Amino acid sequence: MRKILLIAVAVGAAALGGFAAIARSSDAGAAVLASAEKAEATARFSIKNMTCATCPISVRKAMMRVDGVKSVTIDFDTKIATVVYDPAVTTPAAIAAASTNIGYPASELDA
Repeated sequence: MRKILLIAVAVGAAALGGFAAIARSSDAGAAVLASAEKAEATARFSIKNMTCATCPISVRKAMMRVDGVKSVTIDFDTKIATVVYDPAVTTPAAIAAASTNIGYPASELDA
């Protein structure tokens, strides 16, 4: 009987160790998720030469073609583009250049 009890205790301890390993891997997953969230930055740009309702579409398409750009929203009334991007992949200068190169000069606004 004592032998069975010792085996049960050993199995239980091994199971708890397994749960601890799962908890540690869960913590590692949270760290990866946190670093992925930090891989986003937002920049705002003043856009010139937008005169009609289709201009923002052209600017948005040009900016979205830049590797690392995740989203672009443009307010036609204020002529401001807000871009979410991965700073490990691209820079605000590269995003502004994409708009400027199609005839809509963009300059980054201070944060």
